[in-house]
Amino acid sequence: MKEIIGGPGTVSGLLLRIGQFVFAAASISVMTSAIGFSTYTSFCYLIASMGLQLLWSFGLACLDIYALRRKKDLQNPVLVSLFVVGDWVTAMLSLAAACSSAGVVVLYARDMNFCKIHPELPCSRYEISILLAFITWLQVSISSHVMFWILASV
Repeated sequence: MKEIIGGPGTVSGLLLRIGQFVFAAASISVMTSAIGFSTYTSFCYLIASMGLQLLWSFGLACLDIYALRRKKDLQNPVLVSLFVVGDWVTAMLSLAAACSSAGVVVLYARDMNFCKIHPELPCSRYEISILLAFITWLQVSISSHVMFWILASV
């Protein structure tokens, strides 16, 4: 079987999963360090979505480590189809959460100037957390695209 960059059980796949894990964790930590984030539903949804992404990426990273150490091939149709569905679900949830949170920040910071009127709001932390969530989504979308092509070739 041809090895595809970012595929399951490869070093590049492990690095992709570690990147997803790190950026999701960073997004969660920046958002939770911002005072008052829990009063906005979209920010809570972002935390929940990034938490799910954190767990999914950690589980697949552990599976990649296992496969690399034991020299196992993870490219069978059942396993790859599970990866495809999981990556698509987490990618859609991550994108929806990042977009809804970005919409709230744009409304408050740009349209209503709410962040200038109330300087106690940590709008810059909200923006950083959302940026990290978009980077997480970008990595998950790359992973789901790779998994789809692997599934098509298995």
